[in-house]
Amino acid sequence: MIGQDGLWTRGFRYLTCLILVVWLIMPLIPLAIWSFARGWFFPDILPKRWTTDAWAYAVSDTAGVLDALWLTIGISLAATVLSILVGVPAGRALGMYKFRGKGVVELMILAPTIVPGIAVVLGIHSVFISLGLTNTVHGVILVHLIPTLPYMTLVMAGIFSNYDPAFEAQARSLGASPLKTFWYVTLPAIMPGIIVGGLFAFLVSWSQYILTLLIGGGRVVTLPLLLFNFATSGRNDITGAIGMIYILPGIIILLLTAKHLSGRSGAVGGFGRI
Repeated sequence: MIGQDGLWTRGFRYLTCLILVVWLIMPLIPLAIWSFARGWFFPDILPKRWTTDAWAYAVSDTAGVLDALWLTIGISLAATVLSILVGVPAGRALGMYKFRGKGVVELMILAPTIVPGIAVVLGIHSVFISLGLTNTVHGVILVHLIPTLPYMTLVMAGIFSNYDPAFEAQARSLGASPLKTFWYVTLPAIMPGIIVGGLFAFLVSWSQYILTLLIGGGRVVTLPLLLFNFATSGRNDITGAIGMIYILPGIIILLLTAKHLSGRSGAVGGFGRI
């Protein structure tokens, strides 16, 4: 039997979740309506004429939306993979070991999230020019590491701060190689953290506009750049259609990895089940 206090707690929890969902979905409703509207003027609550022309144009070869979509996905995935490869060992060092200057290192990792991105990218733009990385996809991927690496590193540092390396030592004492120890012991324990950190890294890279524009020079056209171009041109219908396409991958990723956002890492409590 659930007491009255328990019912109030559960009801408050459901109400809070409902308010949060409504708060997140409400801004998307006008965007979705615009994508099917042929003119929508005040004080009309809904458009008087509906059409799918904006969607037909958005998925056509003329608009270049699909090309920009696949390019954005590729850049975000590449930036995420690189963030994982660098962030996991960096997070292990920060989370498990104490060393002189650790606070300075943590501050340097946090710096890209504190300093405006345009200030950071202007500082390295000349370096990228000398290396021939401007106006290239590779340069855009590398510059996306500036905002994505801090999230990945700090998430993994939190995971490794509760990690017990005794399990690795036990596996090595039983004859497991370093690779097998990592694959069968370490990786399952830190996988929830990798998923969460990778999710943040992907979404941060996915939404980059200024960094992509400055380093890509307008030649690397990702979905945020294309969306901004149509938004400033006054084509609200096409902007709505592209906007719905733009938010779709993020929603899919969030739904697929939602259980890991609230789950506990094996390094914290469930490690003994490995």
